[in-house]
Amino acid sequence: MTGDGQTDAAWGGGDRPGRIRAGLVQLNVSDDPALNLPVTRDLIRKAAAGGADWVLTPEATNLLGASREMQDRILHVEAEDPTLAALRIEARALGIWLLIGSLSLKTGEPGEDRFANRSFLIGPDGGIRARYDKLHMFDVTVSARESYRESAAFRPGSRAVLAQGPMPVGMSVCYDLRFPYLFRALAQAGAEVLTVPAAFNDTTGAAHWEVLLRARAIETGCYVLAPAQCGLHAAHLEPDRPPRRSHGHSLAVDPWGRVLADGGTEPGVTFVELDPEAVVGARSRIPSLTHDRNFAGP
Repeated sequence: MTGDGQTDAAWGGGDRPGRIRAGLVQLNVSDDPALNLPVTRDLIRKAAAGGADWVLTPEATNLLGASREMQDRILHVEAEDPTLAALRIEARALGIWLLIGSLSLKTGEPGEDRFANRSFLIGPDGGIRARYDKLHMFDVTVSARESYRESAAFRPGSRAVLAQGPMPVGMSVCYDLRFPYLFRALAQAGAEVLTVPAAFNDTTGAAHWEVLLRARAIETGCYVLAPAQCGLHAAHLEPDRPPRRSHGHSLAVDPWGRVLADGGTEPGVTFVELDPEAVVGARSRIPSLTHDRNFAGP
């Protein structure tokens, strides 16, 4: 890692036709979207300046750590969200593909007072090419002092999403990572890259983050790109609220399960080269996606 928070990794030797340069943006957002946006925009610009054709940001790109009451005051529906609007403009100005890992948004759905945790794939023209609402809610008790009930504030999505980006993309968000059937279905539908933007808990991240990402890559023969939140998240709007900590370590994993790049624990940009032929190579060596069998029981 260099001093400005950038890393660089590649699949083997020299440039190959069709290779894609991706930039994984690692953030340390606060609970204030207005303060987070310029930092996010600057890192996206740094990624583009470093040659990235495709830039990816983490889960909770607009804010993290705010109470449900504060979110209700400051969040917007998709059509009115200032972070989404600004980042669409940025993608168009830079001519890049942009995965906005996720935004917390009001749904605008009658009778639904919970929010959506929504990931967006933005095209180089600034258009929304795909949107995905996180399917699996992080309702866990990590320890006697640490528990989460994501479903109290966010309503789960109901469908998997395969999108056509620089490569065919299977979209997910954070806790989805623990449900391998989702990623198998995405790969069998044609995904060659799986995106796992996250704000992974620091405790479980240290234990499970890398091994789960590598497993999803090995099981599917896909690249896995996982931009992450990192560090202790400041609480500007609610200074008395206990701060949350995220694991960091944005990872890029190749279709053979090898870690190509690790973003460490500080905000910055991690670069990686994607070779579509690597997906073909891994799947031809172990074609497990074609070996499903029906079985009885348990």
